[in-house]
Amino acid sequence: MKIDPAAKPFTALAAVPTVIAAVARRPRVTVALGLLTAGVTLFFRDPDRAPDRAPVGDQDVVLAPADGMVVHAGPAQEGVAPEGDWQQVSIFLSLLDVHINRSPYGGRVVSVSHVPGRFLAAYRAASATQNERSEIVVERVVDGRPRRVVYRQLVGQLARRIVTRVQAGDEVGTGERMGLMKFGSRMDVFLPPEVVLEVTKGQRAVAGETVLGRFR
Repeated sequence: MKIDPAAKPFTALAAVPTVIAAVARRPRVTVALGLLTAGVTLFFRDPDRAPDRAPVGDQDVVLAPADGMVVHAGPAQEGVAPEGDWQQVSIFLSLLDVHINRSPYGGRVVSVSHVPGRFLAAYRAASATQNERSEIVVERVVDGRPRRVVYRQLVGQLARRIVTRVQAGDEVGTGERMGLMKFGSRMDVFLPPEVVLEVTKGQRAVAGETVLGRFR
C-alpha cells in the first residue's frame, strides 16, 4: 500500500509514545499505541485507481475527486457556487475514507485560490461558505468550445490543513492526483448545465473511479 509523503511527521509524532511504552516494558500499552500509529499512517494511504465506466482520456466524463458520501447532487446551492449557472456535487469525507484528492476533469489549471476561514463540521451547509478552502478551476477546449469545471477542497472540524499540488498553468489529467486534505473534510464540484449527472445524494463515491457526470 502506497503512503503519501505527508504522513511522515504525523507518523513520527504518533510513534513517540509507542516507543516510550516499549522502553518502559508495557507490552499491552505498546500494542495499543502501535495500532494507533498504524491508523494514523493508513489515513494517508494512496491506492491506485482506474475509472470504472470510462477511460481517463475520455474528454466527456467527470470523475469523483474524493472518496466519501455524496451529500448533494443537483442545482448549485444558493450562495455557494461561483458566479454563473452551475450544477453541484458535494462529497463528505469521513475519517475512514482515503483523503487523496484527484482532479475531476482534465485540462489546463486556470487558477488556484485559497480562502482562510472557520473549521465547522464539513457536513454542515454553512461549511461551504465559511470554512477554509482552496478553489481550483480547470478548463479544456473541446471542438473549439471551452469547458470549465470548478472544484473546492474544504476543511472540517478535524481537517486543519489543505494540500494543493497544482498551480495555474499546469496541465492535469482526469483522475490525476492533485493533493489531499488532512483528517475529515469535503469536496464540492461545480459543473456546467450541459453535464448530465450520474450520481445521487446518499451514494458512495470513489475518487478517480465514480463518474459524477458526462458532458452532452
